[in-house]
Amino acid sequence: MYSAIASNKRKTVFILAGFLLVVVGLAWLLGKLYGQDLAYFVLVFGLCYAAISYFTGSRLSLAVNGAQEIKKSDNPRLWRTVENLAITDGLPMPRVFIIDDPAPNAFATGRDPNHAAVCVTSGLLQIMDDNELEGVLAHELGHVKNYDIRVSMIAFALSAVVALLADFILRLTWFRDRDDNNNNQALLLAGIVAAIIAPLVATLIQLAVSRKREYLADATGALTTRYPEGLASALAKIEQTGSVLRKQNTATAHFFFANPLKGHSISNLFSTHPPIPDRIARLKQMEDHA
Repeated sequence: MYSAIASNKRKTVFILAGFLLVVVGLAWLLGKLYGQDLAYFVLVFGLCYAAISYFTGSRLSLAVNGAQEIKKSDNPRLWRTVENLAITDGLPMPRVFIIDDPAPNAFATGRDPNHAAVCVTSGLLQIMDDNELEGVLAHELGHVKNYDIRVSMIAFALSAVVALLADFILRLTWFRDRDDNNNNQALLLAGIVAAIIAPLVATLIQLAVSRKREYLADATGALTTRYPEGLASALAKIEQTGSVLRKQNTATAHFFFANPLKGHSISNLFSTHPPIPDRIARLKQMEDHA
């Protein structure tokens, strides 16, 4: 289990490093084409936008999904499970929420353990036994423990900056003087190609970060409970029943335990969640080597 956690952390660092290279490359192109001052302005603007989202994202993600905060007396089973896991992980007790939805799903949010919240659907509470519920919640607290929301927001910040840089290059190129020399024309063509491809690359990198953090949270949750089978069983149930929520929200889909959106991607490259069979297989391997 420890090796799986370490491996996923290393891969996330490498992916984010690649993300930074994309940002730096686009900023360099924009600076070469239209001046460094403009490149700096776009970078600062993008980071400010991401910072605002960082501090307000948790409240918004709970609100848009219709999550209702509960107290211990509202659902003692859920509350005690979260409380016991938080104690085991050495985390502050997070706020607890429930979404009234028959689809079994859950998510955690919060930029750090002191601002964390855990949310489950009513459907999850209905179909999961205690071991399975504990496995799902250990996974979600794993996100909190590993600062996954912070990592996701860094990926979001870099993605926003890439989109802004690419948009500026394309829009300014449209109004650029066409009587440039060959060197400038070649640089301009490179800028256009990069501006078209970069947002797609940024999206793929962001999704890759999300998938790696899901594997990491699975491993962390299994380590917390010392019972990977509980989480694997919960995933198997969700695969059978489906995890699609009645209220669709693409902006918060990557937070959820399983994909809450309708439809299937053309390729796994465009999914924020790893395939459930792959997650179950990894948990089985952890159980065999425990």
